[in-house]
Amino acid sequence: MAIKKKTIKDYFNEILNDYPLSDEHRQFVEKRIEATEKKSGSAKKPTATQIANEGLKVAIVEGMVEGAKYSITDLIKSIPALESLTNQKVSALVRQLIAEKSVVRTEEKGKALFSLAD
Repeated sequence: MAIKKKTIKDYFNEILNDYPLSDEHRQFVEKRIEATEKKSGSAKKPTATQIANEGLKVAIVEGMVEGAKYSITDLIKSIPALESLTNQKVSALVRQLIAEKSVVRTEEKGKALFSLAD
C-alpha cells in the first residue's frame, strides 16, 4: 500500500481546518491555497512552442505524399514550412509523429526513411 505524499495545499487545508486562526491568518492561508491551485492549473496548458510544433507536425503529414518515402533532408526540402528548421528539430517532430502512429519509419541500406502510416 503506497503512502500518499502530502502537498502544500494539503498542509494549508489542515492549518485552515485544525487550528484556530484570526481572520487575518485565515485570509492569508486561503490566498496561499488559491495560489497553489492557480500554479497547478497553469501547468496543464501547452506552451507556445508546443502549439507551434503541432502546426509543424500537421504541415509534415499534409506535405507527405501517400506511398512516398522521405529522409529528414527530403522533408525539409519538400515542405516549405520546414525550410528554416534544422535536421534535429524536424527529426524530433517526426519522432513525435511516429509515436502518434501517423508516420512509419523504415530503413533501407542503413538510411532512415519515413512514410505516412496506413
